[in-house]
Amino acid sequence: MKLPHRRQFLHLAAGAAALPAASSLAWALDYPTRPVHLIVGFGPGGTADIVARLTGQWLSEHLGQPFIVEDRPGAGSNIATEAVVHSPPDGYTLLLVSTPQAINATLYEKLNFKFDRDIAPVASVFRDSPAVMEVNPAFPAKTVPEFIAYAKANPNKISMASAGIGSVNHVYGELFKVTTGVNMLHVPYRSTTAPLTDLIGGQVQVTFDALGSSIEYIRTGKLRALAVTSTTRVEALPDIPTIAEFVPGYEATGFMGIVAPKNTPPEIIARLNKEINAGLADPKIKSTIAGLGYTVSQSSPADFGKLIADQTEKWGKVIRAAHIKVE
Repeated sequence: MKLPHRRQFLHLAAGAAALPAASSLAWALDYPTRPVHLIVGFGPGGTADIVARLTGQWLSEHLGQPFIVEDRPGAGSNIATEAVVHSPPDGYTLLLVSTPQAINATLYEKLNFKFDRDIAPVASVFRDSPAVMEVNPAFPAKTVPEFIAYAKANPNKISMASAGIGSVNHVYGELFKVTTGVNMLHVPYRSTTAPLTDLIGGQVQVTFDALGSSIEYIRTGKLRALAVTSTTRVEALPDIPTIAEFVPGYEATGFMGIVAPKNTPPEIIARLNKEINAGLADPKIKSTIAGLGYTVSQSSPADFGKLIADQTEKWGKVIRAAHIKVE
């Protein structure tokens, strides 16, 4: 007489245990039911802000809820990253991430989070985006080999401008120094525009800048492009070689994408990934991102996670080798 009761009890217990999972799944599939906040770690008007608003508008139109872009600049994007990783993992707070977050994981010794551990990758927007090694037109070197020869003959007499210690163009330049054995004097600025202004004015001699922000200066002859930092030449500047053509193994490219806090339900991650990838296939979005100098890159959450891990490891090695420290 006891056996049926035991079986009935176990059956009821199993059903009760399944209720939270079923409820969670139903809740995730109903996502979103209220506005979603997409946080950006940089100020308005830059590439990150533009990409976030473009992505947010698409998601708003196709998921039926507002995706509100919030710019929270500061500490090299760490303020925004910390705010998101400590948010509830419910899909209602997302973060636009890019190369700086991968750099910061090693650059900053004391953070209240571990970047690649505390996020859930959602989808990439673009990857393998090149920068351009460029000089003032009056600089005597016209090619990368000439630049290396000049730098070795004049150690620490070339001023290499960047947007700040540990910035993307700083670590790209440090990778160049490590792979070529040249010495240059690093001149950090506090913005992305000031290095270009002084490079054009002749106060500094070289920088490794984003293609999108430099290309018009190159086309108008205000700056001279020596090479791009990707392993393949870029369509926008087909006659400009890659650094790798002269320095085997050199590659410095950026990425951008969307992540959520760790433990965000996989059903929500999957839905966001599907919609973002659909947006990246839209001709208008592809054209807009191409206008910024980038090529869209669709990915699975797992593939994007691997990219983030690889980039974090790569730039960690450069930062340690170059002994880069923030003050």
